Amino acid sequence: MNYLDQIILGDCVSVMSEMPNDSMAACITDPPYNYEFIGRKWDNKEINRRLERIKDSKTLVKNIPYGSGLAGGVRNARWYERNQENTIEYTNWCKQWGRELFRVCKHGAPVAVFNSTRTAAHIQVALEDVGFYTRDILVYRRHSGIPKGLNLNSKLEKMNHPDAEKWDGWHTCFRNEWESIVLVQKPLLNNYWETLQETGVGVFKTINEDGSFQSNIFEGYYNKSEKKIRTLYCQATGVDKKLILTLVPKSKENIVLDPFAGSGTT
Repeated sequence: MNYLDQIILGDCVSVMSEMPNDSMAACITDPPYNYEFIGRKWDNKEINRRLERIKDSKTLVKNIPYGSGLAGGVRNARWYERNQENTIEYTNWCKQWGRELFRVCKHGAPVAVFNSTRTAAHIQVALEDVGFYTRDILVYRRHSGIPKGLNLNSKLEKMNHPDAEKWDGWHTCFRNEWESIVLVQKPLLNNYWETLQETGVGVFKTINEDGSFQSNIFEGYYNKSEKKIRTLYCQATGVDKKLILTLVPKSKENIVLDPFAGSGTT
């Protein structure tokens, strides 16, 4: 099958199992984040089920599936145990698709995986376990988010607690304005030059158009006009384009794979 410029519908593990070894030049993807889908499939039906439960509620962040790690709950021993079980399950799931991804990637192929700042480590460890080598954690700095945790002062005021004012400005999390991009690479063939000659990949375009050297912080690629589109869960086109131009030498032989195509941004 010709995989160039194709959108293929199917389970990514099954589809990749039919792809030839060492055929993909890179992978840039945005898989489901670890939002506690314990015992359920990470699919559109399940996401809609959870969103439906809170659409008329006072929940501030309605695009986060109900039951995620950002949700509330009593932090008792079972809560933390369940959270750890979920982490293990998610990491094992990442290994499932990671093994097939490793097989189909060329030597030297870069793999850039978007994930949340608190779960990127799980992606990194899973991909290392299947054979990839970690290169970096890239920062995609986007529009400022909103605090999603508890405002202690506000909470205590509602309880008419006498110490409410004392805790003004104290929250349970930081305002998040960046996403992590785990950057790993399939091992080289001896060195970068030999790998590049054999597979056509392995090095990065790090000099920008203005002559500056690209850092591991990618910013300025968020377009406010895309905000409505992003509710469909697609990555901002600007940062995807920048990653492709940075990580993949331009060649008809170099195919970029996205196992979790979402709305098809890549």
